Amino acid sequence: MKIWLNGAMADARDVRIDPADRGFLLGDGLFETMLALHGHILFADEHMLRLGAATDLIGLPLPCSLAEIEMACADLLDENELDEAPRASLRVTVTRGPAPRGLALPAAPKPTVLITCAAIGEAPMRMSLVTATPRRNPWSPSSRLKALPYLDNLLAKEEAREKGADDALLLDTNGNIACTSAANIFLWEGDRLVTPSTNCGILPGITRAALFELAPEIGIELREEEIAPAQLARISGAFVTNSLVGIVPVTNIDGRDIPAHPMTARLAAAYELLLDAAEEED
Repeated sequence: MKIWLNGAMADARDVRIDPADRGFLLGDGLFETMLALHGHILFADEHMLRLGAATDLIGLPLPCSLAEIEMACADLLDENELDEAPRASLRVTVTRGPAPRGLALPAAPKPTVLITCAAIGEAPMRMSLVTATPRRNPWSPSSRLKALPYLDNLLAKEEAREKGADDALLLDTNGNIACTSAANIFLWEGDRLVTPSTNCGILPGITRAALFELAPEIGIELREEEIAPAQLARISGAFVTNSLVGIVPVTNIDGRDIPAHPMTARLAAAYELLLDAAEEED
């Protein structure tokens, strides 16, 4: 498997990450995960803009341009013969690079940029959720970033697995619904669609943003709100979204069956048309 590291293509078995890299030692870094369909990287510009905004926010200077990273992603698919794969994932990881011990930011950082890719299977048809113990912290800057520290997420995911669910439902520290371990969540209240506000410690997803543009075009009212768990007893449907799975209906939350809302299928169909159009433009 070929990878792209700091401007060069190489075999994954031959590369080396510096043991003093702050991404490994401190989780001091960011990442983006993107879906490629037959070599077309979906929402590539949006992912790069989010990465650029995040690096600016944490003061992490990129050693190359976002355009160069985007081009390297396409080249990496070609190198791994995934340019015609039905579905492939790309991950761009950026760290502050190797530095002396301690928490203080290095005066002259030498960031690490790593890009990897892999073929992936189809997205799940449905998903069950269970409320997990970890909480999202709305006051943490990293809650709104695709930041490397994912310990809370993976512990929540494992807790859900142990309880027989597909994924975890996370609340924020105020007790409101936030997200799943790796996806945004949407809830139907009749024909009205709601999703947790960015005030709830969520990562504003790329697919989430696409739905805010798409929903009004097909007559769906979509709002972001602070959603108390008690509202789950009144919902008429639910689904989750992220860049790799798209839109996946939720069929059960905390042991309660969630009905299939007819508008979820309509929204998913419109989203697939959006992706098809993006492929044709490539």
